[in-house]
Order: sequence, then structure tokens, then C-alpha cells
Amino acid sequence: MSSLSLFSLQGKVAVIIGGTGELCGAMAEGFASAGAHVILVGRDPVKAETRLAKIKSLGGSAEFLPCEATQKAELVKLRDEVLTRHGKVDILVNGAGVNSPTPFLEIDEAQLDRILTVNVKGVIFGCQVFGEAMVKAGKGSIINLGSESAILPLSRVFTYSASKAAVHNLSKNLAREWAAKGVRVNTLVPGFFPAEQNRKVLTPERVAMILGKTPMNRFGEAKELIGASLLLASEAGSFITGAEIVVDGGFAAMSI
Repeated sequence: MSSLSLFSLQGKVAVIIGGTGELCGAMAEGFASAGAHVILVGRDPVKAETRLAKIKSLGGSAEFLPCEATQKAELVKLRDEVLTRHGKVDILVNGAGVNSPTPFLEIDEAQLDRILTVNVKGVIFGCQVFGEAMVKAGKGSIINLGSESAILPLSRVFTYSASKAAVHNLSKNLAREWAAKGVRVNTLVPGFFPAEQNRKVLTPERVAMILGKTPMNRFGEAKELIGASLLLASEAGSFITGAEIVVDGGFAAMSI
């Protein structure tokens, strides 16, 4: 097997929850270009059509299946539909997420419930539902999107940080639980990538603070997550499980 073919996803079926968004959408393009059939999962058919058109223009294969990822019954229906159409699920990306820049003493219960439901409950359900099929098949790769804020304390995103810390912990626990069953579970940790959920936080003052602590002195581009995600999804990462792969321009390495 050549080194390049280790990263091939030819013949694989990849379900990307949050695939209509910016970061996971770029990952979807990367997976499709590597040969996978990609299933974009989300709630916005307009965004989905735009992403599907881009994937197909690159010669990739993809489809959109709408789903409310915080509802386990809907995820079960989604999984069964994927298995009916394609017979398997090789890769799952749990990438749906929400955020809110609220001072700690002003966080209300509605906001707390919303963020924890999407960022934690949705990921747990995704892992349960699709993980069950992978365990039964004896193979699979789950990639949960974590956050730099789960590793380092970042101001103004208290609930989001707590939710992502839960995702990091869950991924390690599942990696240990399912390693002998052929299912790998890892956390992909983006640094600062401007996307829909965090643009409201990126004031000029905050941008200056972020770039001042990022050795590469810039934000990441969504396409720069493709390489790491391909490593985790493909045979190139066959001995990688329970890992946190950080893609952050050096932010986590910065101290003074």
C-alpha cells in the first residue's frame, strides 16, 4: 500500500452531522475528494444545496438528509435510512455546535439548556446511534469536534467551554470502551476558525488578543481541517484512538 493510498476513503460512507456548516462542510469536501460518499446532516436545505453543488463540482459524491440531531428518535431514523441506502456507516463526524458570549452571572437556564443540549446531548446521541451500527460491524471511525476552550480556559464562553470539555472526556471514554471492537473515537480540536457560531464573539479587541497569542498570527481556514480529519478517518490513522488532534496555528503552545 502506498503512503498516499493510506489516506484514501474510496468506498467509505461518511455521515457528517453539521455538514452544512463552514468547518464540517469543508471536511465534507475533503472526504468526498478522497473518495467517500458523504451524507450531509443538518437543518438548512439551502446551505446543503450550496455545499452539495460544491462537492459535485469537485467530482465528489454526496447527499443531504435533514435531521434534528438533538432528537435520538430522528437520529435512529437517519441511521436506518443510511443503512438502507448504503448498507454501512464507516465514518461519523459529530460537528453540530452552538455558542453564546454571555458573562457568567448572566447565563440563564434557557441558554444553558440550549448549548448543553446541542453540544453534549447531541454528540452523545450521535455516538450511541451510529456507534451501535459500527460496533455491530466491527469497524468505524468517530470524529467528535472539540474545542481549544476545553483545554485552555477562554473568557466569555463558559457554557460552551464546559460542553466541549464533556465532549473531550466522552471521546476518550468511548475510545477505551470500543477499541477492542474495531471502532476508533477521536477528538478534532480546531483553534480559532471564523465560523457562523463564533463571529459574534470576534470583536476587534478579541481578535487582537487571539492573534497576539497565535504564533502563526492568523486565523485558520476551514480547509486546513481537512488533513487532520482525513488522518483520523482513514487507514492512515488506524492506530489512533482517544487522541485530541489540535489544529490551532500554535495557540496551545503559547505561554508568554
